[in-house]
Amino acid sequence: MLPIITATAGALLGALFARSRKGNGFDIAQYAAVWAVMGFILGVIAIIIVPRL
Repeated sequence: MLPIITATAGALLGALFARSRKGNGFDIAQYAAVWAVMGFILGVIAIIIVPRL
């Protein structure tokens, strides 16, 4: 569940970041996709590391 939440948050943050930099629709979509992937990876890493602590 955590990777889905972090991917969604990443997509929203990426879209907001691209919009604040005056990007067009394709820029916003690309930033949202890349930030969603980064958020998903961070969520997976958190799932792996946190239980081991």
